[in-house]
Amino acid sequence: MSVYPVIMSQTNFVHRDNLTYPYEERGLQFGDGVYEVIRIYNGKYYLLEEHINRLFRSAEAIKIELPFSKDEITTLLQELLEKNSMSTDGKLYMQASRGTAPREHTFPTDVPANVYAYMEDFPRNLKNLSDGVSTITRRDVRWENCYIKSLNLLPNVIAKQEAKENGSYEAILHKDGVVTECSSSNVYLVKDGKVYTHPTTNNILHGCVRMRIEKFARDFDIPLIEEPFSISDIATADELFLSSSTSEVLPIVKVDNDTISNGRPGKITKRLQEAYELDANLIKHKV
Repeated sequence: MSVYPVIMSQTNFVHRDNLTYPYEERGLQFGDGVYEVIRIYNGKYYLLEEHINRLFRSAEAIKIELPFSKDEITTLLQELLEKNSMSTDGKLYMQASRGTAPREHTFPTDVPANVYAYMEDFPRNLKNLSDGVSTITRRDVRWENCYIKSLNLLPNVIAKQEAKENGSYEAILHKDGVVTECSSSNVYLVKDGKVYTHPTTNNILHGCVRMRIEKFARDFDIPLIEEPFSISDIATADELFLSSSTSEVLPIVKVDNDTISNGRPGKITKRLQEAYELDANLIKHKV
């Protein structure tokens, strides 16, 4: 597959080998920007509208004026799909920074935002989805505006790396023992037929897949309670799972040294997985 990043602020397409960035780009020097990762299934975007809406919310929260409307960016992203002849499963990364200007902490004036996007193949990890994954726990040391999908991800990167070094998939983050989310996903605990997850405050990212999970739970009359749970609750959980655009609905079967229930994905997690696959047109039968 050929890959053509799109420089949205200039609305032109450039092959990735010819893409350059100036050294005074504020996303590089300050992390002064926002981003989105959008899942692609069989050559079609999944939850595109939700991701675009969140991009605009994040940009507004840090006072970046995007150089296009929601309709215009939707059209450009569809054109990017066509230019890449994308017909398989993949993902799109899109980033907007405050632009290029001499390095000053204060915002530059009359400087257009830099926006680009690219896509790549990204097959589904069917083994993880079927068997579940292990995680570790780490203290949440991030800033207090995690609802903004900003480029400032160093604490997330460190937590994710520590998970990898421990042979795990993810790191479950907590503030004083209260679970917030994972390093790159939302997290849920199932107990007595009810799903618990952290409320949509500024301390977590309001995930697009999370919003879909809330809908699935309503459809199946599964109580989904936006109520924090603690690290100590995990040991007695019936099920545990996480969600994100790249992880989908992913069972967690081990946390640190503790096995969750019988060490296999639970029935509620499986039901939500199947609902996700149906919603994304990955399966054709009814849940």
